Amino acid sequence: MSKTKRNYLWQMAFLMLVGGGIGGWGYFNLCPHHYFNGYPLIPAYFFLLGVCMINLVEWGRRTMPDKLLQIYMLVRTIRMLASFILMLVYCVAVRTEAVAFMLTFIAFYLIYLTYDSWFFCMFEGNQKKKKEKKKQHETNI
Repeated sequence: MSKTKRNYLWQMAFLMLVGGGIGGWGYFNLCPHHYFNGYPLIPAYFFLLGVCMINLVEWGRRTMPDKLLQIYMLVRTIRMLASFILMLVYCVAVRTEAVAFMLTFIAFYLIYLTYDSWFFCMFEGNQKKKKEKKKQHETNI
């Protein structure tokens, strides 16, 4: 397992546990009438999405490094469509909790999207720095 993948998974697990714990505590203690039984599935869903995403990006980095940006954007598009379909299915299946579920899901989606964008922006910046150092080292020799 690469260092990037390990860092991403640890940080994602921490984010989903803390976000899920704080959100669950808030729902359960501050607004118990809005708490719904499907709440714990939302952080788990986003963690599983993160696992899939980092695996696909790692695969792309190893097999097609010149297409990494396209792979990343394709995975983000698939994630958005899968999330939209999941929200739609859940809201149709469980109509009584639809509004609370949608608001919670969207909040987690935005948190996940922000973290994901930050992580991969930092990753790309580190990759560029490594390439520049390597290029400088090669020109100095």
